[in-house]
Amino acid sequence: MQHADLPHPDIAPATPAQPQDKPAAGRKPLFAALGAVVLAGAGASFAYEHFIGSRYVSTDNAYTNAEVADITPAITAIVKSVKVTDTQAVRKGDVLVELDDTDMRLALAQAEAELGSAERRVRAYMATDDGFNAQIVARGAEMAQAQAQLASAQSDLDRAQLDLKRREALAKSGSVSGEELSNAQAAFTAAQARRAAAAAVAEQVKANRQATSGAQRANAVLVSGTTVDTNPEVLLARARRDRARVDLERTVLRAPVDGVVAKRAVQTGQQVSAGSELMAIVPTQQMHVDANFKEGQLATVRIGQPVELKADLYGGQVVYHGRVVGLAGGTGSAFAAIPAQNATGNWIKVVQRVPVRIELNAQELARSPLQLGLSMEASIDTRADDGTATAHAATPARQL
Repeated sequence: MQHADLPHPDIAPATPAQPQDKPAAGRKPLFAALGAVVLAGAGASFAYEHFIGSRYVSTDNAYTNAEVADITPAITAIVKSVKVTDTQAVRKGDVLVELDDTDMRLALAQAEAELGSAERRVRAYMATDDGFNAQIVARGAEMAQAQAQLASAQSDLDRAQLDLKRREALAKSGSVSGEELSNAQAAFTAAQARRAAAAAVAEQVKANRQATSGAQRANAVLVSGTTVDTNPEVLLARARRDRARVDLERTVLRAPVDGVVAKRAVQTGQQVSAGSELMAIVPTQQMHVDANFKEGQLATVRIGQPVELKADLYGGQVVYHGRVVGLAGGTGSAFAAIPAQNATGNWIKVVQRVPVRIELNAQELARSPLQLGLSMEASIDTRADDGTATAHAATPARQL
């Protein structure tokens, strides 16, 4: 029995069709074109990175900042009124807070009274000095008079003593009576007493003159080389008056800069102490950017190089232009509350970031205001390499 599907032995099997070479040959130009495109893209990328991209160092770790003005009272007083609220825009010189000035007005009145008393005392010192000069002249006249009286008493004593000796000599011969001798002795004793009294008066006048002269010198020290206006007592009283006047002026707290009120923490009727923070003024028109670049990006950064910045607040719609103005004195971790302790066994190297300060264009900032702490993207064009290196930007201290 023969099977119909078996081939006949005399019939040769058909050979399979051979694949054609034309499609393979057509793919080679495609691969060549693709390779050329890849090479061109790589070359363009290398050229951009080498000639353009390498000029820029960028970071999105950047934030707006400003020199915030803290409003603190210089005196302790009760708040009389608060004139502003949070988010309110203020101009330099606007009144922010008024403190009760009752105590300050009383202190000023007392200081002015003390100043008047000091001026009168100094005038009295000067008048007393003139009086002491007159007294010294008078004491000199009294002393001359006392010396004259002493000399007269001494002359009377000498005459009485001579008369007594003569009477005593005559009494031995009986030429004078005993009564005359007694009278001569009494006259001599009286002359001695008058001479002692005159000497005592002269000593007293001399002591009075010395006392007056000492008082005059002591009083002269208080006014020597000064006038009423330049006397130390008057200057001290005037300084206290001026201090009281300044304290009175400090009862009105004014805005030191243009800006926006923030962190208001004061209410009417509250007693505030000197140095307590009442609020802050954020100078929105004086914003700058602190861009935290990696330490390896700072090799070509220089003071004065241009910077382009974008704020997340506006997206890519607004481009700010600024310039590098300074470099922080240390990395962010160096000034952290708990600095890294690298001298340990589990040390792992971490790339550090250094804050770079960037000044913004004032006109652009006025057109598109920014707030404190906003996120920014910063790109520094390091092509301008003729500036000062940030590592050497600090001016050395002048040697004394």
